[in-house]
Amino acid sequence: MPGISPDIISHRLSVNPAVRPVRQKRRAYDPERYEAMKAEVDRLSSIRFIREVDYPTWLANVVMVRKPRKGWRMCVDYTNLNRACPKDSFPLPRIDQLVDATAGHALLSFMDAYSGYNQILMHPEDQAHTSFITDRGLYCYKVMPFGLKNAGATYQRLVNHLFAPLIGHTMEVYVDDMLVKSRTADQHIPNLSAMFTILKQYKMRLNPTKCAFGVASGKFLGFMISQRGIEANPEKIQAILDMTIPKTVKDIQSLTGRVAALTRFISKATDRCAPFFKALKGTKRNITWTAECETAFSELKEYMGRAPLLSTPEHGDILVVYLSVSASAVSSVLIRSKDNAEHPVHYVSKALQDAEVRYPDIEKLAFALVVSARRLRPYFQAHTIHVLTNQPLRQVLQKPETSGRLVKWAIELGEFDIHYKPRPAMRGQAVADFLSEFTEPQAPAATQLITEPNPSPSQDQTPTTNTLDLTQPLWTLFVDGSSNTQGCGAGLVLVSPDKVALEYALRFNFQTSNNEAEYEALLAGLRLAKEMDARQIQIFSDSQLVVHQVNQDFTAKDASMTAYLQHARHLLATFHAHSIRQVPRSENSHADALARLASALEQGTGRHIHIEFLAQPSTQAPLICTIDHSPTWMDPILQFLQNQTLPADPAEARRVRHRSARYLVINGSLYKRGFSLPYLRCLTPEEGHYVLREIHEGICGNHSGARSLAHKAIRQGYFWPSLHTDAQAFTQKCDKCQRFANIPQLPAEPLTAMVSPWPFAQWGLDLIGPMPEGKGQVKYAVVAVDYFTKWAEAEALATITAARIESFVWQNIVCRFGIPNSIVTDNGRQFDNAKFKQFCSNLKIRLCFASPAHPQSNGQVEAVNKIIKKTLKTKLDKAKGCWPELLPEPAEAPAAEDVSPIPFLHSPLLANHSLPKPLLSRLAEPTAQPQQPVSSQSNPSRNLPNGSTQPHRCGRRKMFQDPWPKLKMALPKVPPYEVNSYRRWKRTSEISSCQTPPAERQVQKDPSVVSFLKSKIHQSCRTA
Repeated sequence: MPGISPDIISHRLSVNPAVRPVRQKRRAYDPERYEAMKAEVDRLSSIRFIREVDYPTWLANVVMVRKPRKGWRMCVDYTNLNRACPKDSFPLPRIDQLVDATAGHALLSFMDAYSGYNQILMHPEDQAHTSFITDRGLYCYKVMPFGLKNAGATYQRLVNHLFAPLIGHTMEVYVDDMLVKSRTADQHIPNLSAMFTILKQYKMRLNPTKCAFGVASGKFLGFMISQRGIEANPEKIQAILDMTIPKTVKDIQSLTGRVAALTRFISKATDRCAPFFKALKGTKRNITWTAECETAFSELKEYMGRAPLLSTPEHGDILVVYLSVSASAVSSVLIRSKDNAEHPVHYVSKALQDAEVRYPDIEKLAFALVVSARRLRPYFQAHTIHVLTNQPLRQVLQKPETSGRLVKWAIELGEFDIHYKPRPAMRGQAVADFLSEFTEPQAPAATQLITEPNPSPSQDQTPTTNTLDLTQPLWTLFVDGSSNTQGCGAGLVLVSPDKVALEYALRFNFQTSNNEAEYEALLAGLRLAKEMDARQIQIFSDSQLVVHQVNQDFTAKDASMTAYLQHARHLLATFHAHSIRQVPRSENSHADALARLASALEQGTGRHIHIEFLAQPSTQAPLICTIDHSPTWMDPILQFLQNQTLPADPAEARRVRHRSARYLVINGSLYKRGFSLPYLRCLTPEEGHYVLREIHEGICGNHSGARSLAHKAIRQGYFWPSLHTDAQAFTQKCDKCQRFANIPQLPAEPLTAMVSPWPFAQWGLDLIGPMPEGKGQVKYAVVAVDYFTKWAEAEALATITAARIESFVWQNIVCRFGIPNSIVTDNGRQFDNAKFKQFCSNLKIRLCFASPAHPQSNGQVEAVNKIIKKTLKTKLDKAKGCWPELLPEPAEAPAAEDVSPIPFLHSPLLANHSLPKPLLSRLAEPTAQPQQPVSSQSNPSRNLPNGSTQPHRCGRRKMFQDPWPKLKMALPKVPPYEVNSYRRWKRTSEISSCQTPPAERQVQKDPSVVSFLKSKIHQSCRTA
């Protein structure tokens, strides 16, 4: 039989050469199978599909399988060969999309290739790998046989190449199943002609017994396709209808498997099959077929007897989603409206697992939408989706205090065109199972019921009645408790069926916690309602603990809470019906105000509080406020988040919808979400210019560069899209920055990094001056910089002598940060002298000198000097003599700048909180509050660690965070020797417990160092 030319395609195995070939042992068969095997080998040899082979490296056995009607089918066991072949990742088409693209056409033609796999030749090098053993000898395939691992991918690659001009227009192909479709009968013959032309060109043969041309409906990929829509396979439905009552585990598994193949057509499939899955739990030998299973089995058969007809949406259709939530599953249905009727497109259902079962009902509803978007992603991408719900689903997904999973869901749903609308009156059988969004596990049959979602109670707890009859008088109770330093109290508001509100405030003469105050309020409200002869009552409280414990969602473990809970249930049992719900504090403001009032009153005052309400101000002077509002970049996003209004341009509307997932509205202001930052308040370009000016040249400004300026604005909690561009433009237009900027003469080159094993182990020391004489006749400055953390210390000096340098090192480095390992200085006489060398030698500090006329060897301190001088010039301008007063401020700048090779090592890490900055008074307060600093004594130079009179090498290191977790993230930016040095120090030093590193232990054992330190400390105390 002619086949596809090998120039078009041939099948290659790509066997892994590292895998050892396997030769299977020959298996024995009965005479009937041998005869069938012999006949099949003769047939394949005659049509040149197989050939004899000698000395094969791979060898497989033949497996004879009986055909459904008559005869035997010869297969080859290629299990070992398939394990040695890599997986071909060529994608197969999605069956759902092919079925949707096929339904709704007038005429269809179904075709199947004749031995489709055998029409593709094997690559000559791989033919011997397909060898198999028979009683007549060894053979191998010359064509691609069935049973190979990647045969389906190779065939799909072939048909995609052959029918590329027709697929998606007049033809659909899934491996060897081919279908030609036509919207009208007149178009069908030309469509078939185009397909047959391609078949003739590439010599592909069809199986006439499996082809059907010009039919109105037919079976395609397990579905019945017609112009009316998509129907379930009648054979699969009949298989469920013919089943008897399952008696074994295998029978139940067979039932659930058959249902799984039809879940697209079954409304709430998981809920319908829940009793079957419960029966499978426990031992595998015996099952418990309960009355619930019998009812579910009967209802399933009844439903499958009238399985729905699914519709296919057309381009531009608006699809509707209905959601439903039960105790153990979430479900949805996708609806298409046509001819004033609702037609189902797809049913979705998912069982809740582990923590998902404990989600609040509103979060389960959001999870149902997320599951629907994931399962029906092609529909959500191609169509506008209207979610019909009476629950505040959009507000829950966009509120600022949402949990992590809700934020993730909101971002995931943000890429789709989803609109949330209230539910209208539903009609039609398609949505009959979605009348209620929240389905109770057990709901008593009654008319006109208000049902609140509740999990079924356990056996050891009193059942909670949560069904209210609207035909009977209904009382409403709002309760709230308050406990503070002034006292404890409770507030109650009891509303009668006639809408008469009874206000009641209580003052407790005993101390209670907040939860106990909430329970006291509930108990007092129940007693009051009982005295008013209330029969059924609904209760509203803003206490999550009380509501969920009463509803049996939470367990009371504390003895006090258990006693309160039992008392509350005892009082609730006296009512005919009741319900209790949690509401936000804003909806419980009346009772909350009464509770706060009661807790704030003094004991025994006996006062009556009268509140007067003024309807209007005492003066009627008109207030005129001029508002200048021009369109900004925030307007489209605000309009979409607040009013669901999109621009008229579809492309712009899509961009706005995608961008809005990263923003939220708080009190009418737009904020941007951040992954590692708090919410950033969005500003207009005018407000952003004010922020940049305050940060750049304000009271704490140091005329930093564009990149640092933009980062500071973000750290202060502000954002606008052109932030970095505006910062660059602002710094370029700054007059002082241009006049005092460095003039580059040589191209910048990276400096050689100095090895610093841990914080405060190596310091750089240098002098600045002479400068304009300031207060106290100071005209020099000494600067010290830690090489690891980039922390800088500076002090103004009148004279630069060895004694002044020694005093600076002792007070500003040793007493504050511990004894360093080394100090790097230049060759000035203030450092290179016998007195300073002896000082360092007594403390075992290694003194290193930079190369003469080569300041780059102490480049870190030189860089800090440059920043300090530039900052002083730009801030002081002509008032040069005031530089000593501002010296601490520019000395802090290097630690706050992003100049460290390890980006997170700067002053916020050392202080364990962000450095406080002056508030920008004309804008809102920052969105994040700094953490409380670690408490320390006021004078660290005199109060040394562990009560010792000797400076500790760890110094203030115990107050710092361990930077190693962040250091691992920055490893690509850090030189390897710094990483290795830090690891060695980390193994020998515990920062949290401030243990002594090896170098410190050597110092403590040296009597000369101890004696020197004692003399210095006594000298400092006498001086003080």
